[in-house]
Amino acid sequence: MKSFITYDSNSDFSIHNIPFGIGVFDNQFVAACTRIGDTIIDLSYLYNQGYFDSIEELEENVFESVVLNEFIELGKSVTTATRLKIQELLLENSDLAKDQQTQDQAFFSLEEVEMMLPIHVPNYTDFYSSIEHATNVGKMFRDPANALLPNWKHLPVGYHGRASSIVISGTEIHRPKGQSKPADAEKPIFGPSKQLDFELEMAFVVGKQTDLGDSVSTKDAEDYIFGMVIFNDWSARDIQSWEYVPLGPFLGKNFGSSISPWVVTLEALEPFRTASPQQDPEVLDYLKVDGEKNYDINLEVYLQPENDQANLICESNFKFMYWNMCQQLAHHTVNGCNLEVGDLYASGTISGSSPNSFGSMLELTWRGQNPLKLSNGEERKFIEDNDTITMKAFAEKDGVRVGFGEVTGKILPAK
Repeated sequence: MKSFITYDSNSDFSIHNIPFGIGVFDNQFVAACTRIGDTIIDLSYLYNQGYFDSIEELEENVFESVVLNEFIELGKSVTTATRLKIQELLLENSDLAKDQQTQDQAFFSLEEVEMMLPIHVPNYTDFYSSIEHATNVGKMFRDPANALLPNWKHLPVGYHGRASSIVISGTEIHRPKGQSKPADAEKPIFGPSKQLDFELEMAFVVGKQTDLGDSVSTKDAEDYIFGMVIFNDWSARDIQSWEYVPLGPFLGKNFGSSISPWVVTLEALEPFRTASPQQDPEVLDYLKVDGEKNYDINLEVYLQPENDQANLICESNFKFMYWNMCQQLAHHTVNGCNLEVGDLYASGTISGSSPNSFGSMLELTWRGQNPLKLSNGEERKFIEDNDTITMKAFAEKDGVRVGFGEVTGKILPAK
C-alpha cells in the first residue's frame, strides 16, 4: 500500500496503522481523529463530506465526540470497516487524494492539534504478568530461592486500580506524599516519596460490554479488545512496600498513570503476532489458548533530566509477557465480573531477562544498589524532581512498521 501523503519510513504511523484518538483542533473544536505520518485527520469532517456513507451502521457522526467510547461500542464490524475505509481513502489515486478542498479542511499538522485522553475509562485493572519482573521483585522483597508466590504460574495476578487518575501523555505529575517505613526506623514516617518509579506497561481497551454474571472465554477474548496504548503506571516504591500487605497497592500507585494518545487496533497489530512463553505447569482449562496470542512490540524507556538530553535506559518487548491479554480477560471475567466499553487493562511491568530490559527503576538499579549513570555525569537510584520519563513502542516486520508514538510525563515536586 502506498499513500498520497508522504511520511518518513521510520514513522510509527504508516498506512498500515490507522490508529484512533481525540484531538482539539486549532483550539476551536474537539473531534475523533486518525494519523498518518505527521498528518492528523479530522474524522468528523470526513463523515460530513460523505466519505463513510458506505458503512451503513455509522448512522450518525460519532466522531463529533470528546471520547472514542461511542464509536468503539458500535463493535468491530463497524470499527474495522471504518479503519479499512480510511486506509483506502489514503491510497494514491483515491477520491480523497483528488479532493483538495476536503484535505484543506480535514488535514492538520501536529502543531495544530492537542491530543486528549482518547477514552472515558470506567474501570482500570493492573495485572502482574511478566515472569521476569515478578521474579526480580520476589528476589528483592522476599526469598530469592522462592521468588514467585505459589499462585503466580496458575493465574494472572491483578488488582483494581484508580481510573480517575489516568492522564494523557504530557501531563505533569506531582511527587506523591504518604507513609513509608525506612529499614532502620521503628515507626513509619510521612513525607514525599523518595523512591519514585515508572513501570513500563502496555494496556488494552475493552470494546464490548458484558452483563453481570457472564464470562468471556480465551477463544472469544479478542472480540472484546478494541486496541492498545502505552501505559506508564507511576509507582512510589517506599509507600507501596509499607502499605501493600495484606491487601495490595494503594497510595503507592493511585496518584497517577499516563497513557499514549493513540489507540492502535488489534487489526493493525495482526502481522506481529507471536507465541507466548511456554507455560509450565499447564494452566487450567479456562486459561488455555489456541494459536499465537502475543505480539512482538519493541519497547523503550528514556530518562531526561531537566535541561539535558534524554538517556535510553531500557529496551524491552511486549512478547515477554507470560500471561497474554486473552488469558487476562478470561480470568478477569470468569467469576462473572461485567465489562464496560472503555475499561482499561494494564499488563503490569514488562521486563526481559537481560538487565537492560528491566521495566522499572526498581529493577534497573536493583532497589538503588546499582545507580544508573547518565550522560551528564549524574546518577539515578529513582526518579528525581523535574526528570521526564518517555516510553516508546513500535512493531516492525518485513518493511511494515506500526507504532504507538510515545507517552511522556515530567515529575514535579510534591505539593
